[in-house]
Amino acid sequence: MIGERYSLDREIGRGGMGTVWLGRDEVLGRSVAVKRLGLAPGADEPDVERADREARLAARLSHPHIVAVYDLVEHEGTRHLVMEYVEGTNLAALVAAGGPLEPTRAASLFEQVADALAAAHEGGIVHRDVKPSNMLVAEGDEMKLSDFGIARADADPALTQTGLVTGSPAYLAPEVAAGQVATAASDVWSWGASLWHALAGHPPYEVKDNVLGTLYRIVNDDPPRLDDVGWLGTLLEATMAKDPQARWTMAQVRDYLRAGPRAPTSPTTRSQALPTTGTDEGTRVIPAATGAVATTAGRRRRSGNSALLAVIAVMLVALLGVIGVILLSGGDDQPTAGQGAASDTTTSSTSSDESGSPSAEVTSQELENFAGTYVRTAQADPAEGFAMLTPAYQRQSGELSGYQSFWGKVASIDSLEVTGTDTDAGTVTYTYSRTMDDGTKKTETVRLTVERGDDGNLLIVGDS
Repeated sequence: MIGERYSLDREIGRGGMGTVWLGRDEVLGRSVAVKRLGLAPGADEPDVERADREARLAARLSHPHIVAVYDLVEHEGTRHLVMEYVEGTNLAALVAAGGPLEPTRAASLFEQVADALAAAHEGGIVHRDVKPSNMLVAEGDEMKLSDFGIARADADPALTQTGLVTGSPAYLAPEVAAGQVATAASDVWSWGASLWHALAGHPPYEVKDNVLGTLYRIVNDDPPRLDDVGWLGTLLEATMAKDPQARWTMAQVRDYLRAGPRAPTSPTTRSQALPTTGTDEGTRVIPAATGAVATTAGRRRRSGNSALLAVIAVMLVALLGVIGVILLSGGDDQPTAGQGAASDTTTSSTSSDESGSPSAEVTSQELENFAGTYVRTAQADPAEGFAMLTPAYQRQSGELSGYQSFWGKVASIDSLEVTGTDTDAGTVTYTYSRTMDDGTKKTETVRLTVERGDDGNLLIVGDS
């Protein structure tokens, strides 16, 4: 009995972060999926603080096409996440068993997932692991999106000979494959890559044992395209665009699918602002970063041996950054009877000129994006927010412990509006509302002063 309430029946899934059991809530008399949160590969002990934070974020999401999180309980020193039990299979197993989906059915299934992701993005939550095995298919083709970064329930046979790499980078967006942090736009690419899989019957990139080669192709090659998929071809091009800013938002994707085959091929202009909560304007996506490591669409292709060596070096660095994603991602080969959903809010905004030089002038749009990125990051993971400060300002803020004494108590960011930028002074002014862990709410206006670091990223010099 877990938490004096949940009895366990049998194991139904196993992944890199723990084991999932079919359980029963003895109080309410319903089936549940109970995830025992284990160790991340390479860790000595579970990250309890992060698990608690991500479970709280997941619990904020109430949507018919998102696996619900019911409870987080401690039993014998271990955290257990209690989630909605979904009886059925996942999309990867469905395609493996029955072959490619007919476009009309694919559109119906993926519209539900797009609606779920649009709701998450509107709430400021980035999934970061969108792929077919995290799309659960219940009776009547009802879809449930699972696994927002904590609850990895799918059994995963995709182990390398080292036993360390447990997932597939086949659905990673180019900017993530290049080592950058995932954003809402990255989810859009992964959604498109999953649709590609459903229509083709196999992933858009075959990984096998060549992870580095796959990452290179995702970052540098043109996205793969499919013939004979009708009106969904437009959608694949709009979601699997190498430039994150050129992708449609999930709200636009959802609306396109709802409109059907006669939908206009050019939706309303894509918003570049921060995801907000409780608006009528649809999802607002933060443009993905364009740091010095990334190789993005529109850059000139280099030639010669020196250029090849440089690209290989870049990909080796990127591999180190992406391997953490791969370690925590399940494969897409096995069906699962029940999965849970948690969440990760994480965004990034950096800038460079075409050569990756940190000397590029800061733009007004970049300042706006950075403000939203910083606030969301600081609330979701204070340690990551602290890394966005200059060393001098880190000391001025009381080092990490002093910084966490504030941001560690912020339960949610309710709204944020940029009210002014000054590119010459490197300042951005914004007003944001927050809810603290004790339930109190506060609205505050802040002006950040930033500078570009040696790697081209913006860093906070101070605030007022």
